[in-house]
Amino acid sequence: MQKILLIVHAPPYGSERCLSALRLALALMAREADKPQLDVFLMSDATVLGLPGQQDASGNTLQQMVEQLVGHQVPVKVCKTCAGNRGLLSLKLIDGVSVGTLAELAEATLQADKVITF
Repeated sequence: MQKILLIVHAPPYGSERCLSALRLALALMAREADKPQLDVFLMSDATVLGLPGQQDASGNTLQQMVEQLVGHQVPVKVCKTCAGNRGLLSLKLIDGVSVGTLAELAEATLQADKVITF
């Protein structure tokens, strides 16, 4: 089984990079054959994706996409330092999303067959 690490840096607003990252992650998890082991790490301004109520410009909720990934047992982590710098650590995250550390990201990077960044 292929291991893929998806790192998202881009903010959910102002470009479609976060939306594209979530769409790719869901497409990977929808595969019948050769479904990879996927890890998602949200860094920088993408940490906002871990909060409930986020939506894209069309009104579709990004939260639903994150919840679908969690439903596929995809680990979704927000960077502790990045979230702390944005005042997000005391806020409730989407159920199933957790706070991760740089050490965990480093380990996931070493274990991954592919690393994709947005």
